Amino acid sequence: MSSADTAMTWGMRLDVFLSQMDSTMVSIDNLSSTQLYGLIVLVTGVISFSILGFGPKDELPAAVTNNNSNNNNNNNKKKIVGSNYNNKEPKWFVLRYLNYVAVAAFVASVAMFGWNAQAILKDTSSLLKFLMGWCVFLCYFLGFFGISFVDPDDIVESSNTSPNATTTTTTPAAAASKPKKVVLPPAPSAPVCSDPVSKTRSKLGDINHLSDEEVVALVLNNQLKDHQLESKLNPDRAVVVRRQIVAQKLATLGCGGLDNLPCQPSLDYSKVHGANCEVVVGYIPIPVGMVGPLTLNGESVYIPMATTEGCLVASTQRGAKAISSGAGATCTILKDGITRAPCLRLPSAQQAAQLAKWCMDENNFKKLKKAFESTTSFGKLLKAQPTVAGRNVYLRLVCFSGDAMGMNMVSKGSLAAIDLLRSHFPQVELIALSGNMCTDKKAAATNWLEGRGKSVVVEATISKQVVETTLKTTVAAIVDTNLQKNLVGSAMAGTLGGYNAHASNIVTAVFLATGQDPAQNVESSQCITLLEETKEGDLWMSCTMPALEVGTVGGGTSLKAQRACLECMGVAGGSREEPGKNAQKLATMVAAATLAGELSLLAALAANTLVAAHMKHNRK
Repeated sequence: MSSADTAMTWGMRLDVFLSQMDSTMVSIDNLSSTQLYGLIVLVTGVISFSILGFGPKDELPAAVTNNNSNNNNNNNKKKIVGSNYNNKEPKWFVLRYLNYVAVAAFVASVAMFGWNAQAILKDTSSLLKFLMGWCVFLCYFLGFFGISFVDPDDIVESSNTSPNATTTTTTPAAAASKPKKVVLPPAPSAPVCSDPVSKTRSKLGDINHLSDEEVVALVLNNQLKDHQLESKLNPDRAVVVRRQIVAQKLATLGCGGLDNLPCQPSLDYSKVHGANCEVVVGYIPIPVGMVGPLTLNGESVYIPMATTEGCLVASTQRGAKAISSGAGATCTILKDGITRAPCLRLPSAQQAAQLAKWCMDENNFKKLKKAFESTTSFGKLLKAQPTVAGRNVYLRLVCFSGDAMGMNMVSKGSLAAIDLLRSHFPQVELIALSGNMCTDKKAAATNWLEGRGKSVVVEATISKQVVETTLKTTVAAIVDTNLQKNLVGSAMAGTLGGYNAHASNIVTAVFLATGQDPAQNVESSQCITLLEETKEGDLWMSCTMPALEVGTVGGGTSLKAQRACLECMGVAGGSREEPGKNAQKLATMVAAATLAGELSLLAALAANTLVAAHMKHNRK
């Protein structure tokens, strides 16, 4: 740099620049209007495409691209699955405010031009300034204006979710030493059919060329939503990939995998004969969806649901997400006893009364208990409740049945108790082993009041923010909907234990998946759902279910697929620690899933999105 250049002041340099601009103005002034317009469009296009071209050009993450070149390196794959691609989210709201400023400035410039149009058109220098300014605005609008329309639900979910918590691979040795209770973060999203107004958009392109492991990595790192797999892959392949995803998540909880849950037609008929069905000609496959993670009693659980009703699993998943966004659900077993009530007849009503009084005597009950328990290793007779109707006595026997649902156990024990009664009342006649006061597979007040199977109560508190963002409604609206529908509406209809939105939906789906007796959903679905607004403005919710009849041994639980579902829940077979523990835990899971399903449906009703969801996603 010369000494003359060094001595130049900023004012002198500005004078030189303006003189150069004047010469440029003369050159531009010689151009025709068409040439000038073409030049502006060309410059604007070049600048716009330059702005849009900056940044990563691959639609897929770099980590996945790197994985393509190392398909044979298993260690690299494991690192990819366990890593987090997502960087810290930009402050998107700044763009929204910047849009307001840009639009206001652009409108002001147009207004100023319109106000002095004649003078500006005669002054080439002023006209060029306006044209250059508009080019800048055009570049901004093409390059940045649309970014402010990013889905806020996606931003909140991606910023608040820690995928690393769900992607840890657990070896057998690690599983043995892991803590008894593991809490995973809520699912990053719920399938959109549970809330059609919050449909999310995938930013990924075609992923069919990726390996299964690479697609698993995308889902585990929240770059692809679990429920979007079918829209990105062949449905058959989507199921295979999802099984790998769920298996990895289950491994972190120390639960069994899905190896024995078929996704291709498969049934071992040798297991069916003599146990589950007669005159077998085939089987009916039912899709199984997985709800979770759902935080229950301080640990995360996954709950399989077999159903053909579209949106049911999706809706329950949304409820599980809302519940797990806070402290989760808490469930307690109030009673545990399966019942059988044989109908006994005596020659007279007086003799029937004498037999009833004999059974109510404490010493005589001990005799009944001894006779009953002589037929079983796990069964324990808890109560003997006689009811007299003329010459009939309905003796309702309540039995703790361990991890079995217990109908066979209590029936066998009941016959032994009747033999004892015959020794004291020779004229007693057994009319029916089940006298319908049990009451099995029928809605009955005796079950509603006295309980049957597992009597449970489950509760959760959902914050006001979660109600508004995840459930898309307000605390006041959902509380009022529950009052008018589940309480007043059910009372007007005269329902018996039907003070709920759709408890039978969830109960039946879990029963089918886990090998329970689906007909027992009649009494098992008796439920009262209560909602209240707390002093802090949050939502408190509970479901009380007095007659959940479930077991983890016997019946359909021995079938391969159903047992696989129980293994996923960590309750397959009989408990080695304490008889009945697995069946009781299964009951708490059914109740928690019911709570989630009730919450989501009530929210949809409060927000009037139920019909839209089913019409959009439950039809083809």
